[in-house]
Amino acid sequence: MPTAVQDPPVSEQAGGATPRPASRTLRYLTLAVTALMLLAVGWTAATLAAGRTPGERSAEAGFARDMSRHHAQAVEMAMIAYAKGQDPAIRQMGYDMALTQQAQIGHMQRWLQEWDLLPTGTRPAMEWMPDGVRVDANGLMPGMATREQIAQLHEAQGAEVDRLFMDLIIRHHLGGIHMADGLLKTSDRAEVVRMAEAMKQAQQNEINELRKLQQAAG
Repeated sequence: MPTAVQDPPVSEQAGGATPRPASRTLRYLTLAVTALMLLAVGWTAATLAAGRTPGERSAEAGFARDMSRHHAQAVEMAMIAYAKGQDPAIRQMGYDMALTQQAQIGHMQRWLQEWDLLPTGTRPAMEWMPDGVRVDANGLMPGMATREQIAQLHEAQGAEVDRLFMDLIIRHHLGGIHMADGLLKTSDRAEVVRMAEAMKQAQQNEINELRKLQQAAG
């Protein structure tokens, strides 16, 4: 008697193994990997945003350019006080101030080089400030002396050098503090914020010392 031919298993009829239900563990693993990838993308974007180089129209670039020019005038006045002042305290303050602010100019100019920006930009001075304060009718930033006032300081002698220097530099420092405050309101870039905070503290300390000297001088 011929042997009965049995039908092949259903799996073979279909041409392959019967698919098994997807593993619940595999589904969870897939979801976890996807979540981690999304988190990584978000973290990378946040990191890139935090480390983004300041651009031409950034507050950091405006601050570095404008404060460099602001500092340059302070250095000029401080060197006059150091060379011609009558009070030893004024001469010493002028010397220290000139060294400190010239060094800060160097830091700010190095930032601009690192950011691939020119020392001077296309934006008007002080446009980056958040409170809308701009240059005055003479094109001067807050606290800056006019060229006539600088000329008077150059021409002054003896105690008049001390008096003019104290008047001019206190006003100058108040303007510089205002600019530092503007940067601190708008920037979270660590090195620029640290510099602005250091400027603000140093200039306020010098204002306090100069006012004491003014009182002592009558």
